[in-house]
Amino acid sequence: MIKGLTITPPVLGRISIGKVVQKDGKRLPAKNDQFTITSQVQNKDGWINHPFDEKLRARSEGKLRQIPVRLLFNDPELNLRAEYTLFDRHTGRPLCVGDGEHCQRRTSNGVEQLPCPSPDRCPLAQGGACKPYGRLYVNLSEDDELGTFIFRTTGFNSIRTLSARLSYFAAVSGNKLSCLPLQLTLRGKSTTQSYRTPIYFVDLTLRDGVTLKDAVQQAKAIDTELSENGFDQAALEIAATLGYANSCFEVDGDEMSDVVEEFYPVETDEAKSSHQGGPQNGIAPYNVGNIERSLRESVTAIS
Repeated sequence: MIKGLTITPPVLGRISIGKVVQKDGKRLPAKNDQFTITSQVQNKDGWINHPFDEKLRARSEGKLRQIPVRLLFNDPELNLRAEYTLFDRHTGRPLCVGDGEHCQRRTSNGVEQLPCPSPDRCPLAQGGACKPYGRLYVNLSEDDELGTFIFRTTGFNSIRTLSARLSYFAAVSGNKLSCLPLQLTLRGKSTTQSYRTPIYFVDLTLRDGVTLKDAVQQAKAIDTELSENGFDQAALEIAATLGYANSCFEVDGDEMSDVVEEFYPVETDEAKSSHQGGPQNGIAPYNVGNIERSLRESVTAIS
C-alpha cells in the first residue's frame, strides 16, 4: 500500500445541505433547507445531481429532508470522521489536525505531534482559522454495498448530533450499526446567535415506522444471516482502520478547493464594510511559513 495515501470508503457522490452561489462576482457557500445528492461530476453550474436525488425527491413530494441510509461499519468512528482542522486557504492543504488533546502539525521539520488545546485556546486558530471538520460516510444502494456517499460538515450541531446518535445506536444494538434501518433527517432550530433565523443540521434516526425494539431485532437477524453466509464484518472494519491510518492527514486532494470555499468564504463588499480593515474574515492567510513563525508562541501557550 502506498504510504501517505489515505484509504477512505469508496465515494460515489455527495450529500449536502448547501451549495456555492455567486454573489458580487464571488463564490460563497449558502445553506439550504433540504438535502441535495450530487454525483462526482461537475459542469459550469456546479455538481451534477445524482439520479438518487430525483428518485428520492419524487417520493418526498417536495423538499428532500429524509434519506434512507445504511452504515458500512459497526464502529461509530469509522462512519463519522471528525477533527479540528486548520487549512491553508491558498492550497487547501491541512496544516494542523487535532482532537482537543493532541494534534499533528506540518512544520519545516515534517509532521510534529503537539498538544491541542482546541480552537478557543490555540494562538494559531484565532479568527476562525481552525474549525471542526466532519465527514459521514453512508451507503444508499444495495447495488453497490461498499460504495458510499459523503456528507461533509463544519457545523457543531451536525457533528455533535451525529456523534451522539452513532454512539447510542451502537450501544443499544450490541454494536450492530451496519445492520440498522436508518435515515438521515434534516432538522432546524433557532438560536440567539442566528438572530432567530432557522439554522439546519443533520440528524441520524430510525426510518419512519420502525421502533427501536424492531430495529434491534432486525439488526440481530441480519447480522446472523450475514455471518452464516461468510460475510466478515470484523475484517472489513480492520481494513477500514488501516486505510484511515495510512496517512497523517485524511483529506482528499481532489476536494481541497471545495473545503477551502466552505471553511473560508470570501467576504462580499457588504460584509467588508462592517469591519475596521484587516484580513478577510479576520483570518490571516495561514501557510506553513506563518505557522513556523507562530510555532514557538503556540507551544509555549499550550504548555
